[in-house]
Amino acid sequence: MKFFARLRSRKKKGGNLFRYGWKISLLVLIAGAGFAVFLFYGAWAQTFDMKKVGEMPERNTVYDVDGKIYSRLAGANRLKVSLNEVSPLFIAAVLAREDSRFYEHKGIDWRGILRALVRDILSGSAKEGASSITQQLARNSLPLGGRTISRKLLEAMVALRIERQFTKQQILELYVNRIYFGNGCYGVETASQSYFGKSAAQLNLPEAALLAGLIRGPNRFSPLKNPEGAAEQRNVVLDRLVALKKLSPAQAEEAKRAKISTHPKRLPFIQENYAMDAVQRDLNGLLTQDQIDDGGLSIYTTLDPAVQSAAQQALETKLTKIEHQSNFHHPIKANYQPPENGEGDSSMPYLQGAVVVIDNPSGGIRALVGGRDYAQSKFNRALAPANRQVGSAFKPFVYATAFAHGLLPGAAISDGPIQAGEKLVTGQFGWKICRHLALLVRSHPFAQHHECAGRSIRRTRCGAKGRRHAQSRSEHSSRSRDLHRFVRN
Repeated sequence: MKFFARLRSRKKKGGNLFRYGWKISLLVLIAGAGFAVFLFYGAWAQTFDMKKVGEMPERNTVYDVDGKIYSRLAGANRLKVSLNEVSPLFIAAVLAREDSRFYEHKGIDWRGILRALVRDILSGSAKEGASSITQQLARNSLPLGGRTISRKLLEAMVALRIERQFTKQQILELYVNRIYFGNGCYGVETASQSYFGKSAAQLNLPEAALLAGLIRGPNRFSPLKNPEGAAEQRNVVLDRLVALKKLSPAQAEEAKRAKISTHPKRLPFIQENYAMDAVQRDLNGLLTQDQIDDGGLSIYTTLDPAVQSAAQQALETKLTKIEHQSNFHHPIKANYQPPENGEGDSSMPYLQGAVVVIDNPSGGIRALVGGRDYAQSKFNRALAPANRQVGSAFKPFVYATAFAHGLLPGAAISDGPIQAGEKLVTGQFGWKICRHLALLVRSHPFAQHHECAGRSIRRTRCGAKGRRHAQSRSEHSSRSRDLHRFVRN
């Protein structure tokens, strides 16, 4: 009997060992799998360049001659600011809304994840997320993939790296500058100016709460399109601030009563015209494409918006007038139909022109118009390769020197046909027309002034600058040499 009792006791102990053994094995297996997943996604997270987190392209800003913003070059509509240039009310609102334990966790808010998991299970849907601000920064900065569990695991591992790489203040500053607020606005400064016409440092409590409420649905809750929805989200943020004891109930109620009143400031848009094409060309010659794409450049030009507009209008008015002359038998702009597959090219069928306005004392370009319609033809006729001969651009040098030698502005000059080698006499001046000049210049009075000026043209007015202009077009270099030979003779 004792033998059977001992046998039963041994079987019982063996059964208990078996029963607990497989549970322990399962726990070890699960722990091992979890550790393997941690190692895998941790190694994957190491492949991302943390420098990308701090890189936020913004538009390059172009300034006019008065130092005012003229336009912006293509890029993200973002104005970066430091954290101390943002209203503390917005900082408090965004922390309350998105990550109330931001300063307590190391990139992953485990309590928040557990709370969201319980609420999602009870509601039967995945309505509540639990991404910390660091995790949001990770997915908005790096290509982590779509909305999958794998992406969430990778996002968490990258967030841990970000927390080791940056301080909390740096993370928060990067976040408020990177996040999207709808209406094409990236960053709190751009959103504040776009919606309220003021800088982020000047945001009051209702405005700060409203912007914080936009983050989860920037287009759906836009105050410009859906003021009721924006007000609802603002009130949710205010209630959250009260729950966290960051705001008194009376302050929250007062802020809730504030009317949604947007005063959008029209930010400088990207102008697409021939002047900006010239700016872009110069920029391409000075910087690498990567430097340009990084954005944030302040580009100062000598352009004058009023002169630019006047030059464009003057060109259009003059050419339209020519098109309506009775003896004009060519295609006109009014009848032009742009091709359906895109813009036209340099060989536009209707009359074209170009204008460059230069400030004489400084040499700065005040306006540059390379055609009648930039949308129809991007070909810039004011710049290379649209080469033009020097032509009448040389006349001021000749006339100035002739006047300096005693010719009166009102002097009458014969405009009759002149043969090479003829000598004309007008007053005290003797004119000799050479064959080279006859080939170069249509205006015979100008040719006479040219000979009157003689050698002194090069000495007193032209100098190296005149020679440079005369030789600026390679396809007319032979004519330029003839002109200089005439000047020297």
